[in-house]
Amino acid sequence: MAVETEVLNELRRLRTRLPELTGALAAGADGLVLAEDMPDVQPEGLAALTAAALGVGRRMVDLAARGEFRELLVRGAGGCLATYAAGPSAVLTLLADDRTNVGRLHLEGRRSGARIAELLAARPLDDGPVVQGGEPPVPRFRGRVLGALPVRIPPQSRYEP
Repeated sequence: MAVETEVLNELRRLRTRLPELTGALAAGADGLVLAEDMPDVQPEGLAALTAAALGVGRRMVDLAARGEFRELLVRGAGGCLATYAAGPSAVLTLLADDRTNVGRLHLEGRRSGARIAELLAARPLDDGPVVQGGEPPVPRFRGRVLGALPVRIPPQSRYEP
């Protein structure tokens, strides 16, 4: 079974466990859709914005010396959008209505993000690049991590491109 199919199955299981979810999206750090279960949202646009948010989130936690990026929560009047790291090269984004239990959303989102990271790390060689240790490489272009915004990093930052 292709990795994309397995990731889509994980998204569907997640939506079954959390009926308050209105959509789920797995994307690469480069902003390309891996799998989506979002009936009312344009997945390509959201994947691109999610990749940008991932880059900003990674830089924010780095500059604040808070370790690795794990998640980002954005609340709107009609609900929330939560983004979770899914390994070094992917991200999981969940859309939930305003009555969702945010603690449960985080619990299930973290679990699914970890599962998606496992699926991507275990993919066969012909399904994408894999390096030592089974971890997929962080997508880069001209030395920069894809999905990261080009922001000047102050000298005191520990960020290493």
